[in-house]
Parts: sequence; structure tokens; C-alpha cells
Amino acid sequence: MAGGNGTDTQRAVEQFLYRQSEILDGRRWDDWLMLFTEDGKYWMPAHEEQETGEGLPNIFYEDNYLMDMRIRRIEHPYAHSQKPKNQMSHVVSNVIIEEEDDNSVIARSKFVVVEYRNDDQRYFAGKYCHHLIKADDGFRIKLQRVDIVNAEGPFEYVLQFWL
Repeated sequence: MAGGNGTDTQRAVEQFLYRQSEILDGRRWDDWLMLFTEDGKYWMPAHEEQETGEGLPNIFYEDNYLMDMRIRRIEHPYAHSQKPKNQMSHVVSNVIIEEEDDNSVIARSKFVVVEYRNDDQRYFAGKYCHHLIKADDGFRIKLQRVDIVNAEGPFEYVLQFWL
């Protein structure tokens, strides 16, 4: 690993990912969007073998504009899917620094997300790959890839939130 003290980077990336989880659980959407670079992408491929989201079917492949549009739909007063609003809990673990240089870090981790709404719970698990850009105040997300274990499984209703 080049470009710095591995222990410092490990801790900083872990704290960043934990903070992202807290922001998502708190429905602090604008704060979450601020975690991304201007050209950042949130990508949930349809298949783990996918190497790109361009021109292929994906569960999500969103830039800042599309993420912001999703936020406005979720928070719209007439969004029946959010009456009552769901509650979520993200748990991130097994953080591994794959690569580091002076400007960026690639990190992999595992996650479990529980969504609760209308006396029903849904569980999602999988792995993240974050391409992070170093900034003065921490990191910004250039790419967040999310591979869910049950990507090909049926969902009772549409997945509206980011995992």
C-alpha cells in the first residue's frame, strides 16, 4: 500500500463508512449526497460479474442528478410508499484497503441492512467497493459499488433506498 500510513488510512476509511451509515439511517439525504464527488456514481449491478454499469442492466446506476431525483420522490408529501416512513439500520464491517495512492483509496467492506416498515422487516446483505477521493475534510465517493447477495431474488416491493 503506497501513499501513507496504512493504520491511519484504515481507521479513516472505517470512520467514513460508519458515518455514511449513520447519515443514511437518519434520512439525511442532502448530507449523503455531499459525500459524493461532483461526478460520483452509486452503482448496484444486476450481476456480480459486471465490470461496468454503462450500457448494461443495473438495479441502480445513478449520478448526482438521479440520486437527487430519487430523494425528491421519496420525500414528496404524496409518496404513499413512505406512509409510514421506513426505518433502516446499516451495519458495515470487514473493511479492507485494496489500494491507496496520494489522491485516492479503494476499499472493500461487507454490510447488512435491515429495513422496517408496516410491521415488516427486509434484510439485505452484501459487499461494498468504494473508490474514494481524498479531500481536505476526509473523503468523497467517486464510485460506490453495491453487490447484494440476493440481487436476483424477488422483492415484495421496489427497493427505493440506497444500501
